Amino acid sequence: MAKPRQSSFRRILVSKILLLLVPVLLIGEIVAYKKARSSLLETARQNLTESAIIKGEKIVETSAALKANLLSASQTTVIQSGSPTEVQRFLNQVAQRLPRQVECIQLTEPESGNIVASTCGEQPIGELKFPIPNDGINVEAILPPKLGTTGRKDLPNQLRLLLSSPIYDSIGYLRYALIFRATILQENGRTKPGSLTGSTMVIADDGTVMAHPIANRVGTNIKQHADASRLKQILRAALAGRKYFLHFFFENEGEELLAGYTAIPSPVTEGQEGKWVIIAVTELDNALYGLEGIKIILIVLTLGLIGASVLASLYLARYLARPVEQLRDYAINLHLNQSTEPIPHNFKIREFNQLAQALEQMVERLKAWAEELEIAWKEAKTANQVKSQFLATTSHELRNPLHTIINCVRLVRDGMCDDREEELEFLSRVDDAAIHLLGIINDLLDISKIEAGKLSVVLQPIDLRQILKEVINIQSVNVQQKGLQLNIPQLNETIPVNADTAKLKQVLINVIGNATKFTEQGSITISTEIQRRDDKSEVIISVTDTGIGIDPVQQQKLFRPFVMVGSNSGKFGGTGLGLAISRNLMELMGGTITLESAGLDQGTTMKITLPLIDGSQLPDAEGKKNLENLSVSSGDQAVRGEKQAAEEVTLQKNRFPSTLNKELKNSTLSMQNAKL
Repeated sequence: MAKPRQSSFRRILVSKILLLLVPVLLIGEIVAYKKARSSLLETARQNLTESAIIKGEKIVETSAALKANLLSASQTTVIQSGSPTEVQRFLNQVAQRLPRQVECIQLTEPESGNIVASTCGEQPIGELKFPIPNDGINVEAILPPKLGTTGRKDLPNQLRLLLSSPIYDSIGYLRYALIFRATILQENGRTKPGSLTGSTMVIADDGTVMAHPIANRVGTNIKQHADASRLKQILRAALAGRKYFLHFFFENEGEELLAGYTAIPSPVTEGQEGKWVIIAVTELDNALYGLEGIKIILIVLTLGLIGASVLASLYLARYLARPVEQLRDYAINLHLNQSTEPIPHNFKIREFNQLAQALEQMVERLKAWAEELEIAWKEAKTANQVKSQFLATTSHELRNPLHTIINCVRLVRDGMCDDREEELEFLSRVDDAAIHLLGIINDLLDISKIEAGKLSVVLQPIDLRQILKEVINIQSVNVQQKGLQLNIPQLNETIPVNADTAKLKQVLINVIGNATKFTEQGSITISTEIQRRDDKSEVIISVTDTGIGIDPVQQQKLFRPFVMVGSNSGKFGGTGLGLAISRNLMELMGGTITLESAGLDQGTTMKITLPLIDGSQLPDAEGKKNLENLSVSSGDQAVRGEKQAAEEVTLQKNRFPSTLNKELKNSTLSMQNAKL
């Protein structure tokens, strides 16, 4: 059962995918929106700047054309010397030929101010200003009437000029003044939505507003406006020829505006070096007119992409989570012993197939380990029983020799023997029990060294023939006492091996001793065989008996410590350590020991294998003779047996009673060494 606050893999996968995709989509949409807005603003600024430049060029061209027409008309003969009727007719013809920007043409007398001829009624439109410029044309801007002036109309945003030129007669006398009133800039109403031509502002270099979309600002100075600082920045930038991109507000309107600008030479007479700044202004909403549609498109696109992301994440989560869920179900159902159900395979994702394969291998290993654990548990249970049996057997094996030693020593000590011969008999029993007890203790020490990994051997080149002769001499007495036939090999040739002499004797004595112990009648056969191969040669020592044999199923258990198999194991005694020690000793010497038996009551064959070495590594001939003499003397000492040892102990007791225990111990150790 899932713990609280835990979520499924599929749900986590969906949430993580959406948590990754949705912010990315939103960020992308925001970036796209800002990029579109920035592009629209840049386009609007460029269009407004171009519009300001076009309007400025138009003002300059119109002013120049008006000056040229005025100058041309002032130099005609009709104007200079014609009658009033001719002049009126001429002015009407000029007015028809001139552009529509010219509103009125008048010919006046400068001194009296009387109108000689006019195309716009008898109301004077202006007078000649003095001094007259070098080009002979005086130009001034006409500002709209102030608020409250009689006759003021709500005029559109426009800029008009008044151009005047003196007319001299043939003798150079100032006779008339020819005056043009013309509109060089006129805008009617608001621009259409989306149009980026903008409304026009004209500001002189001294800050005077010459034209403005808001009529009451015409004629004022920008210093008087609430947005003066921004207008001054534009004015300075335009006069210096720099580009200055600025959003600013007109306080009275409360709208954010966008402007493009340029500077042109001032067309008025005064300040020939002066400049006008032409500013094309539009509302920010007008500049961003297409942004609303882009915003709607982005919103629809975002919602669509989010919906597609949800569907894609659901599909992807199902695609990825399904194999995990199948593997989970399989793992959960393993405890139901549904081993016949195969693990899911054939996923479309390679990693999941690899995971399934690894899980299958792991399950197989777990099954194998479970079987091994079950076998190990059974073996441990058996080993526990063997341990209990070993403790019982060992305690019996230790207790009996000790009781024998204690009882015999007490009888001799208390003088309860009838004669010297009976004392020697008791001491002989003590010696036998001590030797048996020492053998058990040595076996226990050896097996403890084996388990601790501290048992070692000293390998040296030896002649196996001499070792076999010594062991056969020692064991032949026991074989003959049981009435068994002993068949030994003809050891004529040298058998060089690399082994530990004492340890190899221990193994051979143990093997031949077991054959003698478990054979009631029949024979014991000892043989040697040399096997030569391409890479190595080895000698095989076989000890075959006609004893009780062993079940083939139980054969390998014999080489385990404390194990004694067979129903008659208690009858023959022992600790079950001999073969285990022998196997470890043979492995340390580079050899092997094996057991073969056809079954119960069919005899047993023990085989000891050792690799052969080069015979030149053995000692010289003289050393061999000494070794043979030593072997013969050791064998003779063993044959003399226990009686000679007992007699020596008795002599020592009569001569030195105080050292009886020490001599007894030394005699026991020497007898053990003689047997080894």
